[in-house]
Amino acid sequence: MLLEVLDEALLHSVRQALSEDIGGGDITAALIPSDEQASATVICRESAILCGMAWFNAVFAELDTDIIISWSARDGDAIQANQTLCTLSGPAAPILTGERTALNFLQTLSGTATRARRYADAVEGLPVGILDTRKTIPGLRQAQKYAVRTGGCQNHRMGLYDGILIKENHIATAGSIHAAVKAAMHAELDIPVEVEVENDDQVREAVQAGADILLLDNFSPEALAGAVKLVHGLAKLEASGGITLDNIREIAATGVDFISIGDLTKDLKAIDLSMRFSA
Repeated sequence: MLLEVLDEALLHSVRQALSEDIGGGDITAALIPSDEQASATVICRESAILCGMAWFNAVFAELDTDIIISWSARDGDAIQANQTLCTLSGPAAPILTGERTALNFLQTLSGTATRARRYADAVEGLPVGILDTRKTIPGLRQAQKYAVRTGGCQNHRMGLYDGILIKENHIATAGSIHAAVKAAMHAELDIPVEVEVENDDQVREAVQAGADILLLDNFSPEALAGAVKLVHGLAKLEASGGITLDNIREIAATGVDFISIGDLTKDLKAIDLSMRFSA
C-alpha cells in the first residue's frame, strides 16, 4: 500500500515539476533538430547518500520513452565526489528539457537521505528510533519521507490523517489532556494516541489518561531521564525540540524510545550534481 501511494505521489510530483518548468514549451530545446541524438553523464560533486532514482527516471520517461538511463549506483549507496551516477542516451532535445527537473529531484532527495544518514550514524548502537516530522517541502511529503527511510531513519505519521498527536493547542481547546485523550479513545480509530507534554505534571496526567506515546517537548537530558523513570514503561517516550547532531547521542542515551527531528527534512542542503553532455 505504501508503495502504491508513493508511486502515485511520485508521478504527480514529476508531472507538476515538468509543467512549471516547461509551461507552453521548451523554446531553447526546440532549436535542436528533432533527430539529433546525445549522451550525457550525471556526476556527483561531493560525498552523499544517493536517493531519488525513480523520480529522475520518471522525468525522462514522461518526456520521451526512447531515452535510456544506465545507473552505476543505487538509492541508499554512499557516493563520493566526482563519482559517475548514471549515463543517459537518446533524443537530445528531451534530455536537455528534463535536465534541471531531474537533477532537482535527485539533489533534493539525496540531500534529505544524506542528512538522515548522519543522524542515524550519530546514535549507532543505541536502542532509539530517529523519526522525521511533517516539516517537509510542500508537495514532496512522500518523496522526502522515502528519502528519510533511505538514509536509515524512520517515518513519523505521514500527515494529519494517519496518526493522532494531541498538541498544546488541542489540549487548550479540549480543556485538558485527560479530555483530549478521552475524545481520541472514544473515536475508536485503532491507532496509538500520542500527547505532547511540557513538564512532569503533564507526563503524569497523560499516562493516567491512557496515552500510548508521550512527546516530551524541549526537555533537558536530565528531565528526559527523569521522565523515563517516571513513566517506567507505561507509555513510549519521544523526545523533540532543540535536537542537533551535536547533542542527539546524549538525548538518545537517556532511554527515550524515539527522537523526532524536523531538521531531517526542513534544513537540508541539496547535493551538488552536474550533467555533462556529449553529442
